[in-house]
Amino acid sequence: MVAGEGPGEVELGVGKLRALLGTAFSHAPLGMAVVDVSGQIVIANDALCRITGHATADLTEHTIADLIAAEDRALEAEHRERLIAGELTSYEVSVRLSRADGSPVWVALTASTDGTATPETLIYQLQDISERRELEGRLRYMVDYDLLTGLFNRHRFEAELKRQIQRHRRTGEGGAVLMIDLDGFKTVNDQFGHAVGDELLRGLCANLRERSRETDVLARLSGDEFAVLLPGADRRTADVVAAQIVGTVRRQVTVLGSERAHVTASVGAALLDGLEDGELFALADAAMYAAKDSGGDRFVVFEPNDPRPPRSRQAGEANRLRLALAEKRFVLHGQPVLNLAEQRVETCELLIRMRSENGGELISPNAFLYAAERFGLIAAIDSWVVSRAVDLIAEQARKGRRVVLNVNISGRSIADPAVDAHIERELYESGIDPACLVFEVTETAAIGNIEAAVAFSQRLQHRGCRFALDDFGAGFASFYYLKRLPFDFLKIDGDFVRGLPESGVDQLVISAIVTIARGMGKQTIAEFVTDQETSDLLLASGVEFAQGFHIGRPAPVEEILAALPA
Repeated sequence: MVAGEGPGEVELGVGKLRALLGTAFSHAPLGMAVVDVSGQIVIANDALCRITGHATADLTEHTIADLIAAEDRALEAEHRERLIAGELTSYEVSVRLSRADGSPVWVALTASTDGTATPETLIYQLQDISERRELEGRLRYMVDYDLLTGLFNRHRFEAELKRQIQRHRRTGEGGAVLMIDLDGFKTVNDQFGHAVGDELLRGLCANLRERSRETDVLARLSGDEFAVLLPGADRRTADVVAAQIVGTVRRQVTVLGSERAHVTASVGAALLDGLEDGELFALADAAMYAAKDSGGDRFVVFEPNDPRPPRSRQAGEANRLRLALAEKRFVLHGQPVLNLAEQRVETCELLIRMRSENGGELISPNAFLYAAERFGLIAAIDSWVVSRAVDLIAEQARKGRRVVLNVNISGRSIADPAVDAHIERELYESGIDPACLVFEVTETAAIGNIEAAVAFSQRLQHRGCRFALDDFGAGFASFYYLKRLPFDFLKIDGDFVRGLPESGVDQLVISAIVTIARGMGKQTIAEFVTDQETSDLLLASGVEFAQGFHIGRPAPVEEILAALPA
């Protein structure tokens, strides 16, 4: 009630308010309420009823504080008191409301006075921001977590490891790093499909998490490679935990229908003992491969003072990649990119594969690119892809056809002067139209070396090439870095595309990305398009290009180019 008024006067006041506010108040898309200075709701519109789940008559029996979740009441009350005292002319806060059924809903609450010197009523506007809060939470989650397993990702693990090393230097607290590689996981994927493989990983990670201490840090580094940080661990603890992991993985069986899948684990561990994070990774990795070389399903723990350290896989893996380069066993596949508005394939993304030593198997890039980066061979591989792309563009140009090829390039290569010089030399000697080359760098790689990424993209654009920021949206800082990176295309991270028809949040994200890209005069590409409904939604959202299995599966690049329109 308004202070000092009797029942008849209140009814008259409410009637006047309704007449003054009229249909604009009643049918406003935002929740609106008139509240007296004690916080009592005098009138509320239909939108507020929908947001809160209360009927109009029910709402006027409550104060505004009754609707706000207990955790947020003090925040709102403080601002309201300052508003009534004249310290504020209006305020906006994000608070949770408790709906009639007890469920929470996030709202942006804005309040102002009725404009009089001694206000008797306040005007509230409440907008449902649940989707926005969900999106913010999801983006924050993606910075640190692996989406499939819920474990930390490599980025977060490396940060936690650095912190533990700093504690070790300050206090002498011990610790250990364990590297885990699943034996036979590729066979599970090949034999039973990725759905079974994913389910196996989720089950394994859930079991490992249950058996971990609260202080342990578990992470998924790549497809079937995991790491564990054990703060305070000594040799005995590392032995015990490694043995537990090997046993847990051995006993885990995934049943999907009539299929039963299981794997074993090779585990390597290294103790801190004054080592840097890179040295720890290398030693734990070497120990893990020593376990794998011994047949797998076992563990090896390495200490710096061990007289005979475990054999590192570095020499073997590096030689394998060098041999593949020397024997020209790398091949290119391509995946078409569709112009959604014109329904015409104009571009092809190049995807690298490696032939096995006997030439009978094509090896996925996931199986060798990470190793190439670790062993310093990624620049040679990227340079080979650039040369091959330039040759293909030149071949098509001699036939009177203009093709555009997207070339993926590693985060390490963008900072390598030799790679940059190689690109410039290839462009000069071939004489191709530089705009036919689009270089793709993942957002995480660009952000990880932002100065090098900015310089690299600027040099590309100066030469006439174009630049695409791949997997855009995978990092929480995505939008901040857009103002620093000169790009031509944003490739929307596939996680926002896969479930697009069912996810209002994903649709909201894509609309936001398109709006920003268009405002900057740039274009967008959506990956992982698997059906027509997704393609239609992307077109309606303003996305210019799409690729994925629905558009076309990867195939030898010569076949893709032959199928492109003249």
